[in-house]
Amino acid sequence: MPQDLTPVWLITGCSTGFGRELSKILLAAGRRVVVTARDATKVADLVADHPETGLAVALNVDDPAQIEAAVATAKAHFGRIDVLVNNAGYGYLAAVEEGEDAEVRAMFETNVFGLAAMCRAVLPIMRAQKSGTIVNISSMGGVCGFPGIGYYNATKFAVEGLSEAMAKELEPLGVKVLIVEPGPFRTDWAGRSLKTPKKAIDAYAETAVARRKATAAYSGSQAGDPVRGAHAIIQAVESGTPPLRLVLGSVAQDVIAARTEAFRAELLAGKEVAHSCDFPREDAPAA
Repeated sequence: MPQDLTPVWLITGCSTGFGRELSKILLAAGRRVVVTARDATKVADLVADHPETGLAVALNVDDPAQIEAAVATAKAHFGRIDVLVNNAGYGYLAAVEEGEDAEVRAMFETNVFGLAAMCRAVLPIMRAQKSGTIVNISSMGGVCGFPGIGYYNATKFAVEGLSEAMAKELEPLGVKVLIVEPGPFRTDWAGRSLKTPKKAIDAYAETAVARRKATAAYSGSQAGDPVRGAHAIIQAVESGTPPLRLVLGSVAQDVIAARTEAFRAELLAGKEVAHSCDFPREDAPAA
């Protein structure tokens, strides 16, 4: 029998948000999809009507053994993995001083180390295929720092740097990397998934505390539509030539554009100082 070349997607964090919407759209379109969540029963409904093309697997990206098992199961079941979507992650809103060490480390474990471990587990398969795409869900918070979410910013800045380096490493091997940078979307990120410090510091009432209140207030009324966002991700991947970065939502577009212009202005303003720090060029004319 000829090999089935229908693309196989492996998606982490499918119980809610982008992971869930991506799974629904892809399965409806006939793609083969490994949908995962810490509790596989929470994604069983996604594959119920797609017994040939859908596979629900328990996966906690904090657990190396579960990562190894999930990737092996996906490969054994479908024979290949064409797209890895690292969607699992969550937010922790705290001023830097308010940060609780255990909470910060736990978020890094999921948002950064779990993502990297998933990449390491899937890349041998993609290298052997000489094809594949890794989609890392970052955030506009991976480009712009905001008061009250510095630790979350740090995890997403890490994802950005890791992904950009990985894209350059993998380009000669036929594997692509797509960094997705959403703004505020109507997912569960600002709802029950969000974590906050147990003890607020009054001195940050106008910054970190105010952001937590604002985030809670707009949960459920964000401008971004996760269904439209999921379609945009799929379109980028299936174009065959995805950009390195995909900004999603008008808020993210405006905020990142403003930050980029401000950074460019600072860069140009500091050009003379930057160059002054080099050893004098031997061939430079004498003053």
